[in-house]
Amino acid sequence: MDEYLSEKEQIDLIKRWWRENGWFLIGGVAVFAIGWFGWQQYQAYRQRVAEEAAALYLELGAAVEDDDRDRADELLARLASEFESSAYLDQGRLLLASENLIRDTQRSIDELTAVMEGSRDEGTSMIARLRLARVLAYDEQFERALEVLNVSDTGEFEARFSEVRGDVHAAMGNVEAAISAYTDALLRGGNGTVDLEFLQLKLNELIQVGRPDSGEEDAG
Repeated sequence: MDEYLSEKEQIDLIKRWWRENGWFLIGGVAVFAIGWFGWQQYQAYRQRVAEEAAALYLELGAAVEDDDRDRADELLARLASEFESSAYLDQGRLLLASENLIRDTQRSIDELTAVMEGSRDEGTSMIARLRLARVLAYDEQFERALEVLNVSDTGEFEARFSEVRGDVHAAMGNVEAAISAYTDALLRGGNGTVDLEFLQLKLNELIQVGRPDSGEEDAG
């Protein structure tokens, strides 16, 4: 008995296999092709959206530089409506918050709050939270500033949170609380997120303020 199939038998087997299984192969290739095409289209769409959002952000920056507030508000509104999930919207809000700090503090608070609560990027949200606390302190809303800073997990921003907390307490006249916060910031600031030299200067100044007057010590 011949151990090998004849050429005709081999061809018949191939034909039979193709009839039974060929559509799986064709379907798999088709699915792969459709998936690859869809992925390419999606990437092109994302690139186009990013470019359009970037263009609007650049226009917004130019409007701010020209002090054209109406145009800046219009461009920010477009970013919010057309590119809600874009990082350029966060950056636009941060830009207008900085621009409005002096002349419209509430607007600055509103924009920073929107980034803090709405950003999809945790780092950007934390930065907005820190800036919001400073603006609230500038507006003498000290208790609210401390509430904004009351976050359990600050990650790599822990030293900066302690420093800003110290700034708020210092502005309130809470010398001991400020010294404690600055000291904590110094201990946590080894990752370069704070200016240790400037922080030490602020701490030293507060220590001098909190130290009893030598004349009073002698009188006692």
